[in-house]
Amino acid sequence: MNRMILMVLLAGAVTACSHAGTSDSVAVADKAAVANKAAASQPAANKSAAVKAATKKTTGAAQPDASEKNAAGFQLYVKGLRQEAEAAGYPKALLDEVFPTLKFHHTVVKADKGQPEFVETLDTYLPKRVNAQRIKMARDAYQKYQAELAPISAQYGVPARFIVALWGLESAFGRITGNYSVPSALATMAYEGRREEMFRREFFLALDILREGHVKFANMKGSWAGAMGHTQFMPSAFIKYAQDGDGDGHKDIWTNRRDAFASIASYLRTEGWHNGQSWGRQVRLPKNFDYSRVIPKGSKDRAQWLAWWQERELPLSQWQKLGVRLADGSALPKSALKAAVVMPDDKDGRAYLAYPNYQVLMHWNRSYYFVSSVGYLADEIVATPADKKAAKSTQKTAR
Repeated sequence: MNRMILMVLLAGAVTACSHAGTSDSVAVADKAAVANKAAASQPAANKSAAVKAATKKTTGAAQPDASEKNAAGFQLYVKGLRQEAEAAGYPKALLDEVFPTLKFHHTVVKADKGQPEFVETLDTYLPKRVNAQRIKMARDAYQKYQAELAPISAQYGVPARFIVALWGLESAFGRITGNYSVPSALATMAYEGRREEMFRREFFLALDILREGHVKFANMKGSWAGAMGHTQFMPSAFIKYAQDGDGDGHKDIWTNRRDAFASIASYLRTEGWHNGQSWGRQVRLPKNFDYSRVIPKGSKDRAQWLAWWQERELPLSQWQKLGVRLADGSALPKSALKAAVVMPDDKDGRAYLAYPNYQVLMHWNRSYYFVSSVGYLADEIVATPADKKAAKSTQKTAR
């Protein structure tokens, strides 16, 4: 891949590396990817005693001054982590390998606190995330890896185009996965303190992954926020969703493409993917449309967002009666399938009828913009020339 392509991908493919905020409301841009995904993917139960201990404040070591985060304070904090790990029974050889390497990444703290805010709309966001080069690479990957994708798609009931779309958007098809040592990044984020409980839990889950032998410590690399490999899973997501796609006894999302594909498919199936359905479609609303039927933005958490969805979803036949039409003005499909209306940019932007699979993608990353980018890329992967011509001709009238 030449330098030009790499720069294009880098501009839009560092989802987990550059979006580790804590906002739990539906974003108007692709924010909080790591934190939202980690929170959404926490396993219902975990065997590690250290995970339970990680919800408590560090004991056995003095607490550093929270107002000044530095390397000395970090080492003091790490001593407490080691004491908990020892008490939880992790192998001494593992702890001796990991803990001496833990270092404070000031750049991680700076990046986490200083994430820039951009005034973005879907019309400016999508061309950057789903540009011509990414679409071409996605189509090429879809064709090139059919022998790997087809059996995984059949096994999990998830279309290969969505596997490829998520792979492409999360890690630029495995090219941009992060160079931070995951334990160091997670320990730094925990020490930083704003989401200590979450990142302490992730740290001990990373130790679990190493103890189980899925990856060598030297290869456990990820983003500055601890998202790992081709899939950019946090350790909690790995525990819940990662799969051994090639049957070699390891779940390797860092270097094994089949494992990464199976893990993405596993995530979607586990969270309720409906095989045979798409994600949604852009629509045209009538002039007299009642906008109270649109799912509001600004939900406090996923549960509230889902409640708002359930209050507003209707069968396509009912949306047809209310005057909702396809982007080109034609009638909606005759179907009992239920859908809800979402408008990422409110009345000034595009409107979508979102299907149940939209909810699954919003579980991966609760951002309308992110889900739109996944859906559009998945559609483009299999779009015919006729599809593209029709989409272009209706782009303006659909808004």
